[in-house]
Amino acid sequence: MKTASFILSISRIGLAGLLLFICAGVVLSQAKAEKIAVKAEQKPSKEFCSNNWSNGDKVSISDLREVSVPASGTLKIDGGRNGGIKVIGEDRTDVLIRSCVQAWGSNDEVARAIVSNIRVNTSGIVKADGPEDGWSVSYEARVPKDSNLKLNAHNGGISIKSVEGSLEFETTNGGVSLTNVAGDVRGKTTNGGVNVSLYGNSWRGTGLDVATTNGGVNLTVPQGYAANIETGTVNGGFKSDIPELNVTTENVLGGYRKSVEIRTAINGGGAPIRVTTRNGGVRIGTSTN
Repeated sequence: MKTASFILSISRIGLAGLLLFICAGVVLSQAKAEKIAVKAEQKPSKEFCSNNWSNGDKVSISDLREVSVPASGTLKIDGGRNGGIKVIGEDRTDVLIRSCVQAWGSNDEVARAIVSNIRVNTSGIVKADGPEDGWSVSYEARVPKDSNLKLNAHNGGISIKSVEGSLEFETTNGGVSLTNVAGDVRGKTTNGGVNVSLYGNSWRGTGLDVATTNGGVNLTVPQGYAANIETGTVNGGFKSDIPELNVTTENVLGGYRKSVEIRTAINGGGAPIRVTTRNGGVRIGTSTN
């Protein structure tokens, strides 16, 4: 009965009315989608040093400090106990160091007093000194693309983008992100994931060697990329979108511990690209850059 009534209703409305109803729904859906898109475009992105917070009994204050220094030798940054580091390569001849000094206390006055006692040194090793606790400093450095780096952090991540040189880094309790880097790149993290995005047709320089313990690996390789790839995990899953990267060794240890190891030359081979983990999964994807 309900089906018959529905058909009868459609016949009364007529085909033209039905089409008008459908078209109106499409127009409204498009308008709604466009409205959402406009809102997304208008929403400001979260910028460096804009993360003040309050958790009821504590409030934080941030102070952004910027200084330009000559580009010479190796840029060394020590993130201290609670600071992350981000380095971006640009077409420039100097180094812009942006320091996000943040302190927290029972109220604004207490937090500001701590901030005022924090000093950031930018000669030699870039690092901060201050009171015993209640503060942190994170760094964003904009450097020439052919820079050499030595970065250390604790309770903070490390991110490097568009830099080619001798790059050395280490962090604990923080992730690592490498995008369009080249040269001699070596680093590790404990309790943090690793995200590596390769660019071009092959590696420029000596090679890449990055390892993590207690963190996953996400490796993105451009289509047609030529390299000697080494990756694997102990006690973690493995998934690859590249058929050439087949599992060569897989062992089950103690029932649940899985060891996966891959050493394969793709597209004729090239510089060594080594990205490994212990106690974490490996995910290998492709790109068209």
